[in-house]
Amino acid sequence: MTRTLGDPVDAIAFPTWCRRLAADLDAADARAIALATGLTVAQLNWRSHPGAWSVGQCLEHLSIANEVYVEPMAESLGVPATGPVDEITPGWLGRWFIRTYIEPDTQKKRARAPKKIEPVAKEIDSSILDRFIASNAGVRDIITRARRHDINRVRFRNPFVPLIRFSVGTGLQVITRHNHRHLLQAERVRQLSEFPINTASR
Repeated sequence: MTRTLGDPVDAIAFPTWCRRLAADLDAADARAIALATGLTVAQLNWRSHPGAWSVGQCLEHLSIANEVYVEPMAESLGVPATGPVDEITPGWLGRWFIRTYIEPDTQKKRARAPKKIEPVAKEIDSSILDRFIASNAGVRDIITRARRHDINRVRFRNPFVPLIRFSVGTGLQVITRHNHRHLLQAERVRQLSEFPINTASR
C-alpha cells in the first residue's frame, strides 16, 4: 500500500511540522493544477502591463526558487541526525524575513525577486505545471530526509546571501509560504476582467 507523508500511520515517524508542510505542498499542487490546466500558451504568457508577471512566470519563478533552495538544504542534511523535533521555530532573522518578504498579506512594498530566481523563459508552455509539481516533490524529499534532524539547528548556505544561514526548518517554511504568495498572485492575474478568453474551447 502506498503511503503519503500525511497519512495517520506516519504520525510517529513524521513530526507535526512534516505533516503540516506536506499538506501545504499538496494544497499548492492542487491550486497550480486548477490554475494552469487548460490554459493556452497565450494565456500562460499574458501580462496585464509591462513589468507585471504572467501566470506562467509566477509558476516558473516558484519552480526555480524551489530548485535553488533544495540543493543547499540537501547538502546540509549530510550530517548525523540530532532530532527529531515536533515543530519549526524560526529565529528572529527568519521570522523577519518571512514577515517582510514572503507573507503576501503583510508585504507593503513589493520587493524585486533576486535575479537568480527571476523568470527567464521567453515563452512558457504547459510543461511549466509539471516542473512546478516536480519542484514540490523535491521539497517533499527534503522533508522526508529532515524528519529525524533537529531542523531548528541544522543550517544551510543561503543561495542568495551566502553570509546568512537559515535553519532547514526556516527554509522549508519559506518555500511553502512563498508558494502561497505567488500562487495567489497568479490567481489574481486569472481573475482580471481583461484576462484573455480561450476562444478555441468555445
